[in-house]
Amino acid sequence: MTFSNQLAILAVTASIFGCTTSSDHTVNVNLTATRQNAGQIANTILYSQGNQTGFNFFISGIPNGTNLPLRLYTFINKGSCQQPGPVAYAMNDQVNTQRIGLSGWSYERSAPVAMQELLSGGYSIVVRTAPDDGNVDIFCGDIRQGAR
Repeated sequence: MTFSNQLAILAVTASIFGCTTSSDHTVNVNLTATRQNAGQIANTILYSQGNQTGFNFFISGIPNGTNLPLRLYTFINKGSCQQPGPVAYAMNDQVNTQRIGLSGWSYERSAPVAMQELLSGGYSIVVRTAPDDGNVDIFCGDIRQGAR
């Protein structure tokens, strides 16, 4: 799959997720692939759920040799992707994903923190493979107030 096809799929998925949420404000966070998952793309859309924040994720690919069905662990860390801090919120009460044709995977998570708190700065999102796949960080994205 070419990079432009991956971007098109990502854009369509993002617009679908954005339209299906019941929030009045959404924020798109692009996730950057790590060295262990180079060439892949991902994003998450944050939406307010009162005192919680919902997340809709789309990822285009995973490292070779990752076990299927795909299980991903997701964390909100203090700090940035460049200068990561400790885990602030683990969103791992479920770790399953849903395959989207041949284009990638999607999944939803929520965190027990208001979206405004996350947007105040100083947080990043990390997507990691399961322990039996090496606990490898495969995507990271900084949460920023100006993201759309």
